[in-house]
Amino acid sequence: MRIAINTRLLVHGKMDGIGWFTYETARRIVKAHPEHTFYLLFDRQPSPEFIFSDNAVPVVLMPPARHPVLWWMFFELSVSLFLKRHKIDLFLSPDGFIPLHSKVPSLAVIHDINFEHANGNLRPSHQHYMTHFFPRFASSASRIATVSEYSKQDIASTYNIDFKKIDVVYDGAHDGYRSHTEEEKTAIRQRFTDGKPYLIFISTILKRKNLANLLLAFEQVKRTDTSGLKLIVVGNRVWWQDELAKAYDTMNHKEDVIMPGHIEPNELAALLSGAEALVYPSYFEGFGIPILEAMYAETAVITSQTTSMPEVGGDAVLYINPSDPDDIAHAISRLNEPGLRDELIAKGRIQREKFSWEKSADLLWQSILQTIS
Repeated sequence: MRIAINTRLLVHGKMDGIGWFTYETARRIVKAHPEHTFYLLFDRQPSPEFIFSDNAVPVVLMPPARHPVLWWMFFELSVSLFLKRHKIDLFLSPDGFIPLHSKVPSLAVIHDINFEHANGNLRPSHQHYMTHFFPRFASSASRIATVSEYSKQDIASTYNIDFKKIDVVYDGAHDGYRSHTEEEKTAIRQRFTDGKPYLIFISTILKRKNLANLLLAFEQVKRTDTSGLKLIVVGNRVWWQDELAKAYDTMNHKEDVIMPGHIEPNELAALLSGAEALVYPSYFEGFGIPILEAMYAETAVITSQTTSMPEVGGDAVLYINPSDPDDIAHAISRLNEPGLRDELIAKGRIQREKFSWEKSADLLWQSILQTIS
C-alpha cells in the first residue's frame, strides 16, 4: 500500500500532545510494516529524527500550515493534489484535518472537540475554523479514530456520527517516564527548587487547562505551608490573560511559582518523578497524557472529575472539581495524609498497564485496515 501521513506537527522541540501521538504511533507503524510505503507530509523541512526508516518518504508541501488560511491551502490544495498525483491508497491524519474534496480514503484522528463546548479557549480565527470545518471533517472522513470512549461519545453525539465509524485508540506515555532513584530526585529538586518539595503542572498554557484556579488553590495552601512547597509550571504560554493574569498578579507567594517553559521529555520525566504530585485541573481533555505519564513516573496525581480524566485515572488519582479552588487546595493538603501518596502510586502501577504506545500503534493500524477495507 501507499499510505500518506499528515506529519506537519512533527517539529523538533515544539511538539504538544498531538505531535507526540503522531510521532509515537507513526514511527512504530512505519517500522513494523516495511512491505508498505509511507509518505510523510511535512509543511517545512523535517528533522532527520522524523524519517523513521527506509520505507518512509519525506515530502515537504507548501505553504507552512500555521494559520487558518494556510491550513485550508495546505490541505485542500497541496495535500489533495499530492494524494491524487501519487495514487495514494489511504490518508492518515493524526490531527484530524483532511482534504474535503479528495476521493482518497481517509482516517482522521480527532482527539477531542473541546472547541465545540466553550468559547474563549482559542483565538477567534482558530475557533471559527475549527467549529466550521471539524463537523465536515468528521462527516467526510472514511473513518475516525479518537483517544477515549468519552471523546467517541462526544464526537458521535455532537456531529451525529455513527458509533460504528469511530475507533478508540488510547494515548500512551513516553518510554523515558519511570520512577527515578532518590539520588536523581534529590538532584532535580536541587536544580529547580533549591531542594524544596514541589507540585508540578504540565501543559501548554491554554484557558481550558485551568492554571488560574490552580494558582488560587496554591495560594491557599501556602498560607499554612511550612515545608517551602513550590509549584513548577511546565509549558509554553499560549494564553495568559483575564483571570489567569489576575490570579498570578495578585499572589502573595508568586516567588514560589517556577515557570521554566518547555522542557525536553527526558528532563521532564525526572522532574515529574521528583514531584510530590502532578496537579492537572483541566476543564476538558480528550485523554490527558500527563496523568498517564505521572503514573509511569510513579508520582501521585490530582486531576478533574470531568470528561475523559476519570477514564484515564481510574481509582488511582484524587479527583477535584476544577471550578472550585477550595476543592483543589483540599486535595493538595490531603497529600500529607499518612500512606495516601504511596497508595495512589501503587494503584497507578496497575492502572497504567492499560495504556502504552505499542497498544496505541496496534489499535491505529487496525483502524487503518478497517478504513482500507
